Amino acid sequence: MDGGRLRRMKTLCSLVVLVLIVTASNAVAQNVVRYEPRDSDLKYVFGVAPPVATVKPGDVIDTRTVDCFGNAIRKPGDTLSMVKGDNPLTGPFFVDGAEPGDTLVVKILELTVDGDQGIGALAPGFGALNETSYTPMLHAPVPEKIWFFPIDRAKNEATFKALDSNFTTRIPLHPFLGCLGVAPALGEARSSITPAEHGGNMDAPEASAGNTVYFPVHVRGALLYLGDGHAAMGDGEIAGTAIEVAMHARVQIDLIKGKAIHWPRFENAQSIMALGAYRPLDDALRIAFTELIGWIHDETGLSDLDAYELLSQVGKVHVTEMVDPNYVIIASVEKKYLPPRKSGRPW
Repeated sequence: MDGGRLRRMKTLCSLVVLVLIVTASNAVAQNVVRYEPRDSDLKYVFGVAPPVATVKPGDVIDTRTVDCFGNAIRKPGDTLSMVKGDNPLTGPFFVDGAEPGDTLVVKILELTVDGDQGIGALAPGFGALNETSYTPMLHAPVPEKIWFFPIDRAKNEATFKALDSNFTTRIPLHPFLGCLGVAPALGEARSSITPAEHGGNMDAPEASAGNTVYFPVHVRGALLYLGDGHAAMGDGEIAGTAIEVAMHARVQIDLIKGKAIHWPRFENAQSIMALGAYRPLDDALRIAFTELIGWIHDETGLSDLDAYELLSQVGKVHVTEMVDPNYVIIASVEKKYLPPRKSGRPW
């Protein structure tokens, strides 16, 4: 065999080996853990509970969620009294290797509306413009009402149909998970209605496909929960519901070992975003911007006060909801305004 042919064969063999290595690596990274929840397995709190499955960093979770009514509302005449509990959750998923002081990384790969209609509702004692236990009033509560939103997935839109007239309008779909979070610290169990440091009922459209969410790990295994699918929602979720839907979700899990954060964060190719959840609304804003300033400082070395001034000029604020026990604000900044990372890694 001549030397040239031998070299070509060696090169070919090397390429084959490289392809096999890359393929094997991707197979490990893309291990898919499928879980189909049963009604008896649904949870109504974020807390320490027996996991439904164990995943490793790099694994993809492929699962489904029911809507915030537990799929109980299906047709005109159904009432909220048929609902067993608010915001049933799928999970928890135990993340192998996750320990307190780590950061859980949840990359949202795909969210698909699982059905052909969504539900919206008014409930007495709930909503931004209604009397609640926090804001008691002398007038009668807003009455219970239920809207059905036909969903055309081919056109990527839902249809609003007024109850008191013949008015209709179309609404573009933006599927996201209203509930996404981990077990809280100190052994607490938090209602699936309440957003806080662990995430929870954030009602954040930022929890959508293409975005990455970061959570502080408070307990061994992190214990990830998800649920409360929304087909679309306006800022503030002021009447108390979005277009509530069941969801098919695919998310990829990773860990940042030894990196502690205090509140959930979001990131995509354009922006970084920090969440604050509290009442009153101005305290939620203070938490969100303080977290964002800390993130910028840690990553870039820009001083807190310089970051504070920069955000005063180019920062953005999104009120995701103001109906839950804690209100939620997300503060964000586009990466194009930020210095390079100290690590040299691109934003």
